[in-house]
Amino acid sequence: MIKQNFMSRLLQGIETEWKKLDDVAVKISSGGTPRTGVSKYYDGSIPWLRTQEVDFGEIWDTGVKITDLGLKNSSAKLIPSNCVIVAMYGATVGKIGINKIPLCTNQACANIQLDDKVVNYRYVFHYLTSKYEHIKSLGSGSQTNINAQIVKNYPIPIPCPENSEKSLEIQAEIVRILDTFTELTEELTAELTAELTARKKQYTYYRDKLLTFEEGEVEWKTLGEVGELVRGNGLPKSDFTEIGVPAIHYGQIYTYYGTFTTETKSFVSYETAKKLKKVNNGDVVITNTSENLEDVGKAVVYLGKVQAVTGGHATIFKPTNQILGKYFAYYTQTEMFAIQKRKYAKGTKVIDVSATDMSKIIIPIPPLSEQERIVSILDKFDALTSSITEGLPCEIELRKKQYEYYRNMLLSFPKKEETIDEQR
Repeated sequence: MIKQNFMSRLLQGIETEWKKLDDVAVKISSGGTPRTGVSKYYDGSIPWLRTQEVDFGEIWDTGVKITDLGLKNSSAKLIPSNCVIVAMYGATVGKIGINKIPLCTNQACANIQLDDKVVNYRYVFHYLTSKYEHIKSLGSGSQTNINAQIVKNYPIPIPCPENSEKSLEIQAEIVRILDTFTELTEELTAELTAELTARKKQYTYYRDKLLTFEEGEVEWKTLGEVGELVRGNGLPKSDFTEIGVPAIHYGQIYTYYGTFTTETKSFVSYETAKKLKKVNNGDVVITNTSENLEDVGKAVVYLGKVQAVTGGHATIFKPTNQILGKYFAYYTQTEMFAIQKRKYAKGTKVIDVSATDMSKIIIPIPPLSEQERIVSILDKFDALTSSITEGLPCEIELRKKQYEYYRNMLLSFPKKEETIDEQR
């Protein structure tokens, strides 16, 4: 951990001069776009960066490569490695990147080639990253676009300006500290992601093993034989309310819920609920429709105390005393279930498995005591996997906040009398 007194010693007594980016750069330029629809300009070998690809961090590749002819027939110029790139248009406006390979960009990127005798390029990167919200706010238009002049005039603090060697030493130390936090966050992300992948593989292995039965070992029945299937109706998102009757929307089953839930994400009014199909404790809500086959047939068991409702593109499976809702929900996650639902899937762009066809799917029905044992084991794996899944973004967010805390501490220099806005 970096101590406060270390920070104080690092910055103690140093003077700061605020300079425009244009004053510490060798060149600030924007790129260009080869004429679209001309095949000879694309599918080349020259990396060409589009604005939407700019994100906080290093850029090692681009989604599109252009040809020498494409570069020649546009205003784009090849820029050297280690330029600081600012996105000026669109959804990524204000985001900052560093190109680690020579490349060219489209016209919506400001490419800052810095004077390394005055300023450390990674110091500039960290500083501009800390000012993302402010840079974005300087724009105009429906997408708050900024222009190259705003970038050129943007002020940056240069510590100890009267001594360039000392200044670069201070900048380098600030960069070292902030890069360390960035690396720790990246390492943590990689470690937790690997752990999550391993746990998911382990969970899948045991789930499939527990739900695979030898011929004659258990009785096999159609879903319609062990429960009632009720197709939902209605429920557009415009019907959602802040409070009211709990409601399960089919799209949330493959984007929000896990295997089971005690509470719903959404609610509807009591009047709307009267028109919808009812979901009781222990019922399983299954998706009938999606743009991909994988999401069709996904299921969530409702374990809430208050009766809920669901709408169209979903079917409610109401189990009899032969089957546990959770047991069935876990079975819908297996490849054996997927093979059967493929047989009944209809459509291309939108895929649907009707409630009638869903009722024809055959599933193994072991004794209830065995179902309970299987569910108990899978619940433990599910909880473990979920805890890692939920913990991953939380842990990463904590590291990011730690980085931002020290970044703000290290890059908080006294301001000149005039404000940044006055320098635009």
